[in-house]
Amino acid sequence: MSGKNWDRVPIDAQSIDAPLSLSAVFLVVTVASDESVLAKVASVLGGLDDLVKTVGFRDLSGRLSCIAGIGRDLWDRLSPDRRPLELKPFAPIKGAVHSAPSTPGDLLFHIRSERPDMCFEFERILLDSLGEGVTVVDEVSGFRYFDARDLLGFVDGTANPTGLDLPASALVGDEDADFAGGSYVVVQKYLHDLAAWARTPTPLQEEIIGRTKIDNIEIDDDDAPRKSHKSLATIEDADGQEYDILRDNMPFGRPGRQEFGTYFIGYSRYLWVIEKMLQRMYIGEPPGAYDRLLDFSTPHTGTTFFAPTRPMLQTLVQGVQEKPAAAR
Repeated sequence: MSGKNWDRVPIDAQSIDAPLSLSAVFLVVTVASDESVLAKVASVLGGLDDLVKTVGFRDLSGRLSCIAGIGRDLWDRLSPDRRPLELKPFAPIKGAVHSAPSTPGDLLFHIRSERPDMCFEFERILLDSLGEGVTVVDEVSGFRYFDARDLLGFVDGTANPTGLDLPASALVGDEDADFAGGSYVVVQKYLHDLAAWARTPTPLQEEIIGRTKIDNIEIDDDDAPRKSHKSLATIEDADGQEYDILRDNMPFGRPGRQEFGTYFIGYSRYLWVIEKMLQRMYIGEPPGAYDRLLDFSTPHTGTTFFAPTRPMLQTLVQGVQEKPAAAR
């Protein structure tokens, strides 16, 4: 952790360890192939920290922050000579019953604040700055729901790493030294069938999730014939070492349209950890014993990004800006 007092200073762009917030916007865009558009996008990315300060200084207690994640295709346009070791497009998963789609996305902006109006203002200025060369492919406004629960009624994010465990779980280390401090980011937008979930008895809901609903106590299902969502999302290597990720999932919804969902966002030191987690959920462990939560929650997007550190982001931007105009 950085040790910053977030109440006294603005939060830098790319601060993955910024406090979890009451509000968030998840914005995914694609970038046109024109090189002049790429130069403009690079300029906006280079000024991201200044934009956080410009909006965030209006109310420091709002704790505005923004993390930019870059997809594989755009990364290769910004930096054709080198990329993070594991960065690749989201691989679709086809299970016997449920599937996880792969959807387009060159840039992810994860905007967080204690105030929804600050998220709104930041996004408005950001999109104005990016201009018509980018296309919004997904935009979700999330909110913290009561005591950190999802719309299914269960506490979400209990297993998140904290303290010194956070960087060890979420930030790339010496295994890829050129990109140390960055993080792999996977996002999926899930829509829930709340009516079907409401018809499911609470004891069965708890068995599916792997925790009690009221008091959030973990249920031991080691000997159960079918693993819970909690167990399938727990990743260990052959030596029994557990690998955590940092989740900042947010509920979202529009009751008038019967739209109720969870936006999954996971930051990880290793992309393979999230990939294995999703394989276990959709394929099953053992195969066929898929995550029963998927009977009620359907993914509509799936995209992978890499969130570089702020200095790394500046280096990418400078590389584009230093190219002669004829070479762009």
